[in-house]
Amino acid sequence: MYDAIVLAGGINSEQLRQYSSAEYEALIEIDGKPMVSFVVEALLQISEVRTIVVVGPRQELHRFFGDDRVKVVESGHGIMENVLIALDNISPTERVIIATADIPMLTPEAVRDFLGSCDKYDADFYYPIVAKEENERAYPGIRRTYVKLKEGTYTGGNIFLVNPQVIRNCMAVATHIVAHRKNPFQLSRILGLKFVFQFVFGTLTLPDVARRVSELLQLRGAVIVSAYPEVGIDVDKPSDLDLVRNRFSLRI
Repeated sequence: MYDAIVLAGGINSEQLRQYSSAEYEALIEIDGKPMVSFVVEALLQISEVRTIVVVGPRQELHRFFGDDRVKVVESGHGIMENVLIALDNISPTERVIIATADIPMLTPEAVRDFLGSCDKYDADFYYPIVAKEENERAYPGIRRTYVKLKEGTYTGGNIFLVNPQVIRNCMAVATHIVAHRKNPFQLSRILGLKFVFQFVFGTLTLPDVARRVSELLQLRGAVIVSAYPEVGIDVDKPSDLDLVRNRFSLRI
């Protein structure tokens, strides 16, 4: 069984405010519902998920969730602090799913595939990546941040599986990595000079990345290659919102 955390405390960006006046990104409306609701609905369809803690503006969010498995708690300052707030509200003993509220295309199938792939590894932190060709095949013209590795070109996902027992021990480094998560060059600098050169020349491998992240965070990390672009299509700019709204408008 898993507990899940949905991070919904991000303030609506200046770019997206042109499209939505919602104060928080999680509350941006898509197909008549707040964006975060699609992430929660996908997780609710996973029978192994026991409790879902949504961390964000509690007063605005709580009215959208009537399922007993969903608990809404007030957010703090920053992603890592919000993870700790959520953990304090569930006290999990098993691995925890962590997802951001801005991936409304997430499907139960994508979640099941990710969890099934994680079962193949003994690790503390599982991070999905999606090949560029998979993204462009499913969503032509989508703009994403990509990293070229020796095995191919990939983008990161926004759903993770974590051993809650190790989170507090790696808060400082994890906060630094999260702050630069959309800047591949800065991430390479955090990983070390050798990784800067490997990144520049495209010789980094998936095992290299997993091994170095494990060393920095002092945990066992596993990189999961996902065939589901939906784990990483986050809405953080107008073109993303246009894409998602158009896709929902085509659904019957």
